Amino acid sequence: MVLDALEFLVRSIVRNPDDVRVTERSGRRGTTINVVVHPDDLPRVIGRRGRTATAIRTVVEAISREDVRVNIVDVA
Repeated sequence: MVLDALEFLVRSIVRNPDDVRVTERSGRRGTTINVVVHPDDLPRVIGRRGRTATAIRTVVEAISREDVRVNIVDVA
């Protein structure tokens, strides 16, 4: 549910929604969700002074039931 909601949020922000990939990885420090976007869309997802990224992380934190980290990266 969290992955689907996050993917929906990010796809609605970017100009290249087909390049959005959301993956989940569990580790010792909890769950990490990686959001991969097109390099041209990275500023849109991060926002001015990181406000959009902070808002995305806040939404994910509110709907998840465990400690989740969100990493936003571009396609290399």
